[in-house]
Amino acid sequence: MARFDAVRATLDERGAAALAVVGDRSDPDLRYLAGFDGPDREYAVVVTRDAAVCCAPRLFERDARDAFPGRVATDEQGDPAGRRAAAALDDLGADGTVLTPRAIPHDAALYLEGAGHDVASTDAVAAARAIKTESEIERVRTVAAAAEAGIRRAAAVLGAATADGDRLRFEGAPLTTERLRRAVDAEMAGCGVDPAHNTVVGAGPSCADLHYRGDDPLRPGKTILLDVSPRGPEGYHADCTRTFVVGGGGGWPRRAHVAAEMGMDAALAVLSAGAGEAASKVHTEAAAEIRAYGFPVDDGEVGFTHSIGHGVGLALHERPSTQGDAELTAGTVLTVEPGVYDPEEGGVRIEDLVVVRAEGYENLIDLPRSLDPAAYDPPDEG
Repeated sequence: MARFDAVRATLDERGAAALAVVGDRSDPDLRYLAGFDGPDREYAVVVTRDAAVCCAPRLFERDARDAFPGRVATDEQGDPAGRRAAAALDDLGADGTVLTPRAIPHDAALYLEGAGHDVASTDAVAAARAIKTESEIERVRTVAAAAEAGIRRAAAVLGAATADGDRLRFEGAPLTTERLRRAVDAEMAGCGVDPAHNTVVGAGPSCADLHYRGDDPLRPGKTILLDVSPRGPEGYHADCTRTFVVGGGGGWPRRAHVAAEMGMDAALAVLSAGAGEAASKVHTEAAAEIRAYGFPVDDGEVGFTHSIGHGVGLALHERPSTQGDAELTAGTVLTVEPGVYDPEEGGVRIEDLVVVRAEGYENLIDLPRSLDPAAYDPPDEG
């Protein structure tokens, strides 16, 4: 498989005997190599030039055999995964340096060293994960559709909300960030994905907090920022953000939204060239456009304060970075998320999820960008 080809190329480059990855289902490198979500306790995958072995707990033997393209070796519960990895290397006759990700558990590294191997770190698996196959892209696409459903549910709730003085009400009760978050999470869960405690809802000043988790009242005329990052049943994430204003939307929110839209257009214009463009250019062009609209860039808490995007896959934040010198590669999935923030005013962000193609890009998000919740009404059928 392609995922093993990339690892084996690294083994040749480094003159190493094998790669060993030890962890649990929270380790995206391990899930990538194993091909399944895995148990919540440690297991291992070992790859040499000629073979690949998944050392899975016996209770997960069927899952491993269904998903893993190499040999599956099982042991009784309680046998340390690092020791199983060392035994698999011995069975394969691997002799020499064993490459591991930097995050390998300490005891696993000791088992490998105790078996006579030199241990050295590599980022080969993280680099391979950055380039998705069409099968992986379809998994992300499915989760992105659920993210869209969550955004549309938020728009429907906000569209039905009414102003009661300086607060919004929905179905007879005050509408808060927590109520809206629960409605959105329930919608996405109904689509078969896990909100994964990732949904962020900000209101007014808290929109400037990129990871806000409090419970604030929603107010007419103020920004309401919704960032959804669900995880699908096969482990792949999506990421999407929209900003709303109920009853108004002029003044600072309108100016910030126009700047964010222009930043989005500038970033997508770079991506329209497809693979081969510098990832950092996507950020640079978006930032220049936002700055041209009078907002600071990389200046503390005000203006455009973060990178234009990041890779998405088995981890919510993975390669590529849009602040490095690397070129964009076909098959890369990344966010494009220009934003403008001011702790005294609020925050506006628009975030889409795109696939870089050899020529151009594909946007996996099909939503309006508008501040007006009514713009998100589903199209009439028939």
